[in-house]
Amino acid sequence: MDGIAELRALRQRLPDIAGAVLASTDGMLIASDMGTGKDGAPGGVEAETVAALAAASLGLGQRFAATVQQGHLRETVIQADGGSVVTYAAGRRGLLTVLACPHANLARLHYEARRVASRLGGIIDAPAAPPPPVPAQAAASERPRLARRTPMATITR
Repeated sequence: MDGIAELRALRQRLPDIAGAVLASTDGMLIASDMGTGKDGAPGGVEAETVAALAAASLGLGQRFAATVQQGHLRETVIQADGGSVVTYAAGRRGLLTVLACPHANLARLHYEARRVASRLGGIIDAPAAPPPPVPAQAAASERPRLARRTPMATITR
């Protein structure tokens, strides 16, 4: 299952989720399912903005956890009048951010989203498949030709 399918399945299981974003720890958007609000996003929020803010929040949360000597950061929860924003670590290089409605069941959200973050983290952190080997004959015939060296022009007076 790919990232978008995982996010859609999460939103189907939990209808109180307004949107979900999968991002890298440096704030790059990997996948999103932001619902059907204005411009395809809840409240006009863009997935790229959520990805960047999630990475910034991660940095601050990691610094805070390290300063108070509480170990490795697992998740952050922001509760506001309009709902909750929860960001989960998805492996070493990913973040899952979920936007929840004000009346969302956070215990169920945590249960479901932590499992999704774990699965997506395994995908993000998996090493890339090596390129297929090139047969020796093909490799020799595809070598680029070396540039031919030509003498420089002489300047005459």
